[in-house]
Amino acid sequence: MSTPSNSALSPRIALLLLGVIILLWGVNWPIMKTGLEGIGPFSFAASRMILGGVAMFIVAALSGQLKWPHRQDWPIVISVGLIQMAAFIGMATFALQYVPAGRSSILAYTTPLWVLPISLLLLREPVSRWKAVGFLLGLAGVMVMFNPGSFDWHDRNVLIGNGTLMFAALLWAILIVQIRGHQWHGTPLSLAPWQFAIATLALLPIALIVEGDRPIAWSGELWAILLYNGPIATGFCTWGMVTVTRALPALTTSLGTLGVPVTGMVASAMVLGEPITGDNLGGLVLIVGGLATLTIAETRNRGKNRHTTLNDDK
Repeated sequence: MSTPSNSALSPRIALLLLGVIILLWGVNWPIMKTGLEGIGPFSFAASRMILGGVAMFIVAALSGQLKWPHRQDWPIVISVGLIQMAAFIGMATFALQYVPAGRSSILAYTTPLWVLPISLLLLREPVSRWKAVGFLLGLAGVMVMFNPGSFDWHDRNVLIGNGTLMFAALLWAILIVQIRGHQWHGTPLSLAPWQFAIATLALLPIALIVEGDRPIAWSGELWAILLYNGPIATGFCTWGMVTVTRALPALTTSLGTLGVPVTGMVASAMVLGEPITGDNLGGLVLIVGGLATLTIAETRNRGKNRHTTLNDDK
């Protein structure tokens, strides 16, 4: 199995790059919301995959990592392309039509929360006390955001939008559990272009069927939004996360990405004038706190297992 070479980035530069990625991904939620005024959600998602895929093919080629995936990687390449990229991004973009951008960014990032119960049910993985605490904190945050006092259960579009976001997060969590035991042969950068290609093949027909009769209001603003989403928010940020993951500890990267929904909520308030409600703020604090607790507990558990393995080998 091939392994990536050591990153040339210093920890300080890697942290700076991580901060840039958090900012780019966070502000993209109100940018996507604005873009949906001129283009359908599935056409938007397909355009994002096409432009992002072109960028990733170029980056992989320039890095000497553009190669046909190993046959044992293809099932996961297809799963990532269909679930993480096509389904998650397509559904999240669709939901943005009905859900405020700030709230969408929070709900979309509940994905790691649902990994715990899925792993327990499917893999029978043990649940430590701190993992349970983290899950309950995150679940409490979701309940705060869906409390009857602030959520309009009679608005069909509101139900569809919020439900779609939660389902998208659940699908991504299932994928994470699926790939945990996979033995990778290619590097993330060498596989990414093909994952984008799979996502494009899935989203493009849907866009043509569902939105083929819907005109696209082409404008300079829409082109700027698509170019931001494709090469930058998707292509550059995908490369950036691969680079950061190789340069920084997993705990630092995982905790750092929790800044995306925080940035998303603040950016949505500043750009779109969305109110920061008590429910969204309380839900955000609980969800981020829960995910942080889960991440720290998982990292400690891996450290203990590694220590035990080393002792067993002696």
